[in-house]
Amino acid sequence: MKKLMAVMLLAMLVLSACGTGTGNGDKNSNEKVLKMGTSADYKPFEYVDSAKSEDIIGFDIDLANALGEKLGYKIQVKDMDFSGLISALQAKQVDLVLAGMSATEERKKNVDFSDVYYSAKDLVITKKDSGIKSIEDLKGKTVGVQLGSIQEDSAKEIAKTVKVKVENRDRIPELLQEIKAGRFDAAIIEDVVAQGYLKKDNSLTSVEAPQPEDSAGSAIAFPKNSKLTEEFNAELKKMKENGEIDKLVVKWFGN
Repeated sequence: MKKLMAVMLLAMLVLSACGTGTGNGDKNSNEKVLKMGTSADYKPFEYVDSAKSEDIIGFDIDLANALGEKLGYKIQVKDMDFSGLISALQAKQVDLVLAGMSATEERKKNVDFSDVYYSAKDLVITKKDSGIKSIEDLKGKTVGVQLGSIQEDSAKEIAKTVKVKVENRDRIPELLQEIKAGRFDAAIIEDVVAQGYLKKDNSLTSVEAPQPEDSAGSAIAFPKNSKLTEEFNAELKKMKENGEIDKLVVKWFGN
């Protein structure tokens, strides 16, 4: 009898465990969880305010949580280098990517994108005493960009008319550190991200950069043929129409 009861108890525990699993938006589980890849060095899109907590916060985080709540998903944020986000999607390490990522034609070969949720432009950041006041002044200079970013395309656009040396780094703060150390003369950064550094450090200034032809604005990336693309697009459209996106823009970008 004791053996029978032990077997029955074990069976109940196994069934219970099967019913509470999470992961990859499985609608048969009690809690639907989606893993979101991001690169938390991109304030105000995604970053850590270490003075307050170790949580990743920002525009993209609020947007992801709002969309997840509307669709019945819990969003788990995973921080990684920007250059590894697309491969993480392809390897099914994450279910979606929100990282201020532009929906370029090159990226569309490997992943699907939602509709654009925000459009910005690029700036060239440099020291005020660098003598760089125009794109032409970058001739013979070293320009930093984030590895795998749309800003690499901006650098290539500049290189068509001005001879520059382009170097990349994994994280945005590294680009600023290289400028401070004198190893980079400038860096190309998205404007809303660059503004945070310009406000914090009055030794820096900016020049508007040429915009790549395929600069389509920021969108959510999904694996190819994911059902999530259509689901998120439907709610994203509603958020645009009812002003929720605009409220997030005001909250995080102040405009």
